[in-house]
Amino acid sequence: MPDTLQSAFPGVRTVQALDLEVLPSGAISRLMVQLAHDGMGQPVSVPVLVAKGERAGPVFGLTAAVHGNEVNGIPVIHRLFDWIDPATLRGTLVAVVVVNTDGFGARDRLFDGVDLNHIFPGAADGNAAQVYVHRFVERVLWQFDYLVDLHTASTGRINSLYVRADLDNPVASRMARLQRPQIILDDPPSDHTLRGHADELGIPAITVEIGNPQRFQPELIKRSLVGLKAVLGEAGMLTRRKKPVIGAAPVICSGSRWLYTHRGGLLDVHPDTCDRVGRGEVIAELTNIFGDCVHTYEAPFEGIVIGKSVDPVADTGARILHLGVIDEEASSLDSVEMSIEALV
Repeated sequence: MPDTLQSAFPGVRTVQALDLEVLPSGAISRLMVQLAHDGMGQPVSVPVLVAKGERAGPVFGLTAAVHGNEVNGIPVIHRLFDWIDPATLRGTLVAVVVVNTDGFGARDRLFDGVDLNHIFPGAADGNAAQVYVHRFVERVLWQFDYLVDLHTASTGRINSLYVRADLDNPVASRMARLQRPQIILDDPPSDHTLRGHADELGIPAITVEIGNPQRFQPELIKRSLVGLKAVLGEAGMLTRRKKPVIGAAPVICSGSRWLYTHRGGLLDVHPDTCDRVGRGEVIAELTNIFGDCVHTYEAPFEGIVIGKSVDPVADTGARILHLGVIDEEASSLDSVEMSIEALV
């Protein structure tokens, strides 16, 4: 038996903080960036991939699994780094493959019972989750010039492929459109989210919601990867090549609203993601445990289904569906813009 254990991650270095200056140009580096320690005193680290180009340029950040069971973003990162050529890259591409390592290992959305995406920028002297987030900001995030944060729906729900972005921010707006999702939701960043804190730091950022939790969805992964390549090209990091735009232009939503149950029971939500519903249309039925329909729910306005519940067991106040307010004019203009790009 050998005297020393082999690393589970060949070629990976553990570091106290991400220092892009010391990493080799024209190469991909694999790092574990230490953020905390567990009860055994062992380091708790986040896995980071860095592709550093031969030429100077922006630092483009990708983050996945801020919620530990939202894993569709991980293969997007893997495939992007399999494809990227650091020798032709301008600038540096940094991907945090799993932000919430505690939740990822437990197949749980939370970190030690806390939603990390509600506590940014954390606190240097706070609880475990606050310190973890604070060190992530101080040791990784602050260096980014752009950020794409990859998420999915939460447990018991499904999502369309959609992007949250502040469409009043011209850079974030362009990033959202180039990502080419099914839906774009005009959503100024919220306080205490990763995207919100990036915005406070002056980093243009979007959130890409890639379908459903705790599974890989190949078609949505592929579409997200294609969109990221377009965004990197727009940032001047890749050689831009004009290609036909595939698929329908995204539907632009000026806002959205989650609908909730007023009592408990068995919930059946009728429309699928991306379905358009009319005002007053029946969207869900609630049945009691004996099979009697006790309530039907109607759409309060005309809109598009961004996400929905697929868990039939509903307590009082359970989510039904996420309904987007369609901006028909913006959607029409976006369709024209995409058509023009396809013809160039």
